[in-house]
Amino acid sequence: MDNKIIKNNSFISEEEKTINWEEVQSTFKKTFGSEVYGSWLQKISLIKEYNDYLILGVPTRFFRDWIVSRYLDKILEQVKSFKLSLNRIEFKIIEETKQNQEFIKIDELNKVTEIKDSILNYNRLNPNLSFSSFIQGKSNDIALSYSKKVCEHISRYNPLYICGGVGLGKTHLLNAIGLELQSSNNVMFISAERFMYHFIKSIKKNDMVNFKDFFRKSSVFIIDDIQFISGKESLQEEFFHTFNSLIDKGSQIIISADRAPMKLDRVQDRIKSRLAGGLVVDIDTPDLDLKIKIIKKKIDEIQNQFKEIINLDDEVINYIASESKTNIRELIGVLNRVIAFSRVHNKNLTINDCKNILKDVFNQIRVITVDKIQNVVSNYFNIALSEMLSQRRSRPLARPRQIAMYLAKKMTTRSLPEIGRRFANRDHTTVIHAVKTINRLSEQDDEMKKNISQIKSLLLE
Repeated sequence: MDNKIIKNNSFISEEEKTINWEEVQSTFKKTFGSEVYGSWLQKISLIKEYNDYLILGVPTRFFRDWIVSRYLDKILEQVKSFKLSLNRIEFKIIEETKQNQEFIKIDELNKVTEIKDSILNYNRLNPNLSFSSFIQGKSNDIALSYSKKVCEHISRYNPLYICGGVGLGKTHLLNAIGLELQSSNNVMFISAERFMYHFIKSIKKNDMVNFKDFFRKSSVFIIDDIQFISGKESLQEEFFHTFNSLIDKGSQIIISADRAPMKLDRVQDRIKSRLAGGLVVDIDTPDLDLKIKIIKKKIDEIQNQFKEIINLDDEVINYIASESKTNIRELIGVLNRVIAFSRVHNKNLTINDCKNILKDVFNQIRVITVDKIQNVVSNYFNIALSEMLSQRRSRPLARPRQIAMYLAKKMTTRSLPEIGRRFANRDHTTVIHAVKTINRLSEQDDEMKKNISQIKSLLLE
């Protein structure tokens, strides 16, 4: 058996070229940077290589969940450059080897007792993201109004929880609040990802006392993208106690996330209850009027900055605003492309010019694969891909699985049996049931409709 090829997509033969894991790790370091590589990816080991997927080893469940939720797509993209037939990665929890343990001991010798400088280097407030530069519209006026009220009456709305999709202005509002309050308050502004990074680093360096003291002494605590604590039990425990400590001392807490508190998956109920107990405000997708305001504001900024005249008539501006369907970031990217073309060719653009310039943006038929849908859906709901594809039928796994099947049917040319096979060899009738279920829920449940819309946007980015 050692010298034979197993034909049903199983083990590769000795004659077939295999992946050099050291070369892959070297690519990881260049692609992700030395900080992410040293903290997370360096500890990944290759356990088994098959024709179309890899089994990788990680030291703990916590490591696996974090890597899957943040880096899996890019990891798969990197390993595919070494072997095109790979289309899936699975993770296995393994005990830390002696080498890993020695690595941690060596790391502990370099203890950092002052956490403050390290955090502030990554979390400075952006002076450009102020209330004056935030453009108000029907989709965000409530969130803007209460963000300003928080600055007038600290602790009156506590916590203030701002939720909405990607690129709609949540981080801008959080930053604006920080700028408004920093002169007379001890403001801490940090992303959930960075909060987690320093939490893990402090545990490794046995420096949790400084970690707790630093975060709990702030009078205004602002944390962005709280959904990233999903599934991290030890981090959630620390966040819960930090939250309670700040509330008890009268500090103002402002939080953002991509969904409402009670919709956060794999987050402790007591945390969701605390978050929902404050003021929850939502930012919706911008309407046409707001997009037009944003375009005109951006044109003014460019003209003032570069001292040049940009001639885009109202017809062109309306076209750009109406055709940009996802978020503000995409809208600004499209506008920059049009302005650059106008600048290079030194001409006033017509609507037909814009259609030609942007045809690959607005009209391109993007290649959406079942693999991409599975990865995007699992990341969106913060669950491991292997769990979503498993035979477990619990609601937190079954609903994302049904959404992924629904999108695979709607956005790819794969047949029902083919889709079923890509979901751990499920029968085509399971796919039919999933499509019907999500169709029905999309019509009845606004939250489901919003989830589907946001996932589609991610797939089309």
